[in-house]
Amino acid sequence: MNLIALGINHNSAAVEVRERVAFAPEQVGEALSDACEQGQVDEVVILSTCNRTELYAVVPEGVQAADKALQLIEWMANYHHLSVAELRESAYHFESEQALQHIVQVASGLDSMVLGEPQIFGQLKSAYAVASEAGTVGGELGRLFPRVFSIAKRVRPDTAIGENPVSVAYAAVDLARHIFADLSKCNALLVGAGETIELVARHLIEAGVSGIVIANRTLGRARELAQKFGADAVLLAEIPEQLLDADIVITSTASQLPILGKGAVEQAVKARRHRPILMVDIAVPRDIEPQVGDLRDGYLDSVDARREIGGPNRRTRAQARSKRDEIMAQ
Repeated sequence: MNLIALGINHNSAAVEVRERVAFAPEQVGEALSDACEQGQVDEVVILSTCNRTELYAVVPEGVQAADKALQLIEWMANYHHLSVAELRESAYHFESEQALQHIVQVASGLDSMVLGEPQIFGQLKSAYAVASEAGTVGGELGRLFPRVFSIAKRVRPDTAIGENPVSVAYAAVDLARHIFADLSKCNALLVGAGETIELVARHLIEAGVSGIVIANRTLGRARELAQKFGADAVLLAEIPEQLLDADIVITSTASQLPILGKGAVEQAVKARRHRPILMVDIAVPRDIEPQVGDLRDGYLDSVDARREIGGPNRRTRAQARSKRDEIMAQ
């Protein structure tokens, strides 16, 4: 198979670049079709998460994979109105067997910022399902991805990365544990209502947080999630008011623009008489303006700072890669 895998991730690009290349969920269907047409590939899947944006494509016969990779990088740059030269500096690509190994590595959590995090497997399955529905998965990727998922399922339980799976959501709560001596005295404001925020809420409850408020664009979804954890639900417009009582703010939405600005946080901190607020932004594109980090009593932590927290060491990563290669050789 003339397969290529290309993109950027947390190792090759800072969040400032990754957020400019991220595909919003509502964009992916159109982008898949455009990639096939403008990028001139037979099949393609797009994976876009907070840590990476990658394309997995089947190159037409007779076309050099390296040339096609450059063409797809140019397509991605043009699609997101970026400089091609700028994107090339951060992009990488793999071909044929190395591309397959990379996709398995991604699916297994071996290439994740927090090693072994379990969410990526579901995100990749979702990306494959969206591409299938969009009609950009044919016979080649249709055979490859089930194999990838099968290998990834075997790698995790057979190595140490499956023993204590750690997500970015857990890492964010772990940070709060280190900042505050007693979470039972803290209130948390969670912005968003997706899978990541649900995991954050679960970890906060287990950590004994005093109270949780969930803010979302649609109140119905916020209420649905809040009921699971005995939390309160509000709309995004009510965030400034909620900041007055929030000691911990964790955000993870699909918004293409920041939801929280420096002005709103600054007013809240003053009203709180400078009681500090821990703010963890685990969204890409970012939900919180980076200038919030300049505030004296507003501690801002981004997704890039959550590397390897609670995760296994390099030896474990090497062990899992060895297991991956062993399974793939069978």
